[in-house]
Amino acid sequence: VFNAETAELLSHHQVEIKQEFPREGWVEQDPKEILNSVYECVEKTCEKMQELNIDIANIRAIGVTNQRETTVVWDKTTGEPLYNAIVWLDLRTQSTVERLLKRIPGKNKTFSKFKTGLPLSTYFSAVKLRWLLDNVEEIKKAVDDGRALFGTIDSWLIWVCICGKNGGIHCTDVTNASRTMLFNIHSLEWDPDLCKFFDIPMEILPTVRSSSEIYGMMKICPSRESGALTGVPISGCLGDQHAALVGQMCFQDGQAKNTYGTGCFLLCNTGQKSVFSEHGLITTIAYKMGRDKPVFYALEGSVAIAGAVVRWLRDNLGIANTSQEIEKLAEDVGTSYGCYFVPAFSGLYAPYWEPSARGIICGLTQFTNKNHIAFAALEAVCFQTREILDAMNKDCGVPLSQLQVDGGMTNNKILMQLQSDILCIPVVKPSMTETTALGAAMAAGAAEGVEVWSLNPGDLTAVTWERFEPQINPEESEYRYARWKKAVMKSMGWETSGGPSNGKPK
Repeated sequence: VFNAETAELLSHHQVEIKQEFPREGWVEQDPKEILNSVYECVEKTCEKMQELNIDIANIRAIGVTNQRETTVVWDKTTGEPLYNAIVWLDLRTQSTVERLLKRIPGKNKTFSKFKTGLPLSTYFSAVKLRWLLDNVEEIKKAVDDGRALFGTIDSWLIWVCICGKNGGIHCTDVTNASRTMLFNIHSLEWDPDLCKFFDIPMEILPTVRSSSEIYGMMKICPSRESGALTGVPISGCLGDQHAALVGQMCFQDGQAKNTYGTGCFLLCNTGQKSVFSEHGLITTIAYKMGRDKPVFYALEGSVAIAGAVVRWLRDNLGIANTSQEIEKLAEDVGTSYGCYFVPAFSGLYAPYWEPSARGIICGLTQFTNKNHIAFAALEAVCFQTREILDAMNKDCGVPLSQLQVDGGMTNNKILMQLQSDILCIPVVKPSMTETTALGAAMAAGAAEGVEVWSLNPGDLTAVTWERFEPQINPEESEYRYARWKKAVMKSMGWETSGGPSNGKPK
């Protein structure tokens, strides 16, 4: 919860959501658990506000932000999900992508680039939805019976929180729609030709709205005693990376931010014109702040694995009990000692779009220990960011003079210093790193009919920053980056589909 005049964070609560990995390369979440985590966060945050003697009646609007591309299909008559949500970095659709590619002349992955801004990849929602329609009998039947609704997580939450099966509003915003591969980012409508190509019935798709307008009022949750925010309008909706762009106040052409979460996402505002990348970036809608407001576009570089590599070292290798300990291991050694880590657990996203890549650690010697691997993991996040920043600079023609950063991993000072060293430019981090939530709050507060938050640049509160300056010489940085690129080449072409289909390693 933020103060609309000062953008100050007043109260918050968070819950970690379980990821399920039913098979190799599969990543799922329970849509009901996501919903319950939202209810729990609302109730707990409101309790904290009462302890601070802030009247929750002062909460004027609710914004929604979500991990994009994650796909869920539910039954509108029962309100129940028909399958787990398939998470954005899930890889089960690799064979679906290969099958679809065969239908495109010259197997051109970028066949829809000028309509959608996206390459054909396991990443986007359309292929996940296609997989569900091909593989889940219950979903096929619900579609045939006219009971199925498709959405990204924002659509699922908004539908349930506004009446659900008793008249829920089935909608999404332009930013989330622009990540499905079914949406024309110029006409701002679902594209009939693409729906036909993926064989997706248009009636299951949500209505597309702007990122800042009243979609409906929050209703009481039947499974809980209280409904602290019942009757408050839900009036902001942005995919998480777009919300962070707004929260970082990147409203001008050429302003960019990088968010370090599970993955890593660098977005650069290109204004009211869509710029198409020659260097492996994607074109996306940045935001549309109201029904009658213009649409703004962004170039985006997406990295699948950032914070997830730290989680992997913690949970899968058990080299530390907490993420903080991994930072400490890296700090203690201060070098990877020639060890390089390419965490291509879900293939490589930008700028390669290579689903056949897999993670590798190379340059190991008898001297290498867990500290060096921890350092190499953090360095990998920075090298991946450098790759997309290089691509962004080539596409935009004007190199970024500094990088604005946010997201959970930015609390890691070692990582931030490393990032500055590897980019050879300053890295600046706002003192309040929850910019994704802030962006959703800004969109909600600025909506017509709410109007408690001004988006005029002159009215926006000055943010305090922490600044990291490069501390190593550029030659050293270039040498390490060149070694990293060599490691990336070795990670490619590792996996092929067409092996055993039981999900075991091929």
